[in-house]
Amino acid sequence: MSKDTELKRKEIIEVFNRRYACKKFSTKKRVSDEDLKTIIESARLSPSSFGLEPWKFLLLRNEKMREDFKEFSTGAINSLNGATEIVIILAKKGITADSEFFRHSYKDVKKLPDDVFEIKKNSFSMLQEENMKLLENERTLFDWASKQTYIALGNMMTVAAYLGIDSCAIEGFNKEKVEKYLSDMELLDLNEYGVSVMVSFGYRDEEQPKKIRRELKDVLEIIE
Repeated sequence: MSKDTELKRKEIIEVFNRRYACKKFSTKKRVSDEDLKTIIESARLSPSSFGLEPWKFLLLRNEKMREDFKEFSTGAINSLNGATEIVIILAKKGITADSEFFRHSYKDVKKLPDDVFEIKKNSFSMLQEENMKLLENERTLFDWASKQTYIALGNMMTVAAYLGIDSCAIEGFNKEKVEKYLSDMELLDLNEYGVSVMVSFGYRDEEQPKKIRRELKDVLEIIE
């Protein structure tokens, strides 16, 4: 093992130890546009099932709206009071092998020829119908898409920690009320997307609590 590889491994673990759910953000230090662009780019480049990228990101900077959010996002109040940025992550609804979104992703974005497209379409149908049973109702489809957004969420928080920026993943909000508010503001088409999760970015104004995790032996089982 090279010394460079050993240092990289150490640095990776240090980044994960530095990251925690920040509860109090400083209002005096702001995330730069350059750092935020890198964080968002890590989300855009994140992996997703079948490479479908079933997400959209809303950057909530409007001060009036941030104040309004406190009414139905109790878990976000600390972030709304101090974090530089609040990102609302949306998940795409109703993705099936026959949906326009699926066709657009492969034909218009990835530019696949017809024969390869049909192979992908058949594979995706098998995933949804037989393997994962995703076609039971609209919620199972949405939850599948929402799972993909959490990959982007994790990457964003890790990249932020690497840049020395703190974050907090937020699920403490009333989904129905948040969606209605965004819909009323004409920022969300409820036929197309739903709110999956939110995340905030900024700089801590508190001591980091001790990170406590289960032992490796309790979470890893090696099958040989």
